[in-house]
Amino acid sequence: MPDAATSNAAPTDLIELGRISAAYGVKGWVKVQPHSANAEVLLSASQWWLTRPVPELARGVVASAPVAYKVVQARSQGATVVAQLAGIADRDQAEALRGCSVQAPRGSFPAPEEDEYYWVDLIGCALYTSANGEPELLGVVDEVLDNGAHAVLRVSRQRVGAEGPEPILNVKGRHAEMLVPFVRAHIHAVDLAARRIDSDWPADL
Repeated sequence: MPDAATSNAAPTDLIELGRISAAYGVKGWVKVQPHSANAEVLLSASQWWLTRPVPELARGVVASAPVAYKVVQARSQGATVVAQLAGIADRDQAEALRGCSVQAPRGSFPAPEEDEYYWVDLIGCALYTSANGEPELLGVVDEVLDNGAHAVLRVSRQRVGAEGPEPILNVKGRHAEMLVPFVRAHIHAVDLAARRIDSDWPADL
């Protein structure tokens, strides 16, 4: 049985930061593939919450509840993070965790530097453009991607209708999307409290 923190319910603000990809070494360490730029949070967290994956074909199977593991040690290993978890003492135990998602409460994240943002905080923000002078709604951020050079916002297109924001559909009748580089050249302001991002990105791209 793992050395879980408690048997209480998991925090309600858990954010998935990566997945355990393999065992590391023979002493029970695990290797984690971080999602995007979440390695810093993985390294700073004193406790991880692990959730076992649900098989894609297992209909009606309820996902297991997250289980807390104390992080004894963690360090960067190339593009991955390797860690020793309390209660995991050998390679077989570590291999049994392969595929588990690694989560931590949003409230435990270190404060970002000025003009830096956690990607998870950008999701759900409304993106506006002032390319034509007056602010115009482009849509809502659905996802943040990494193209290797910088972050990219995947935006679900919206416009302001008679009754408020409404989706813009493409020629196939699906929600239209656009990709917007999250770089200073195009992003003018981010107001997380207002859930708003201002840019100069053209609406017709």
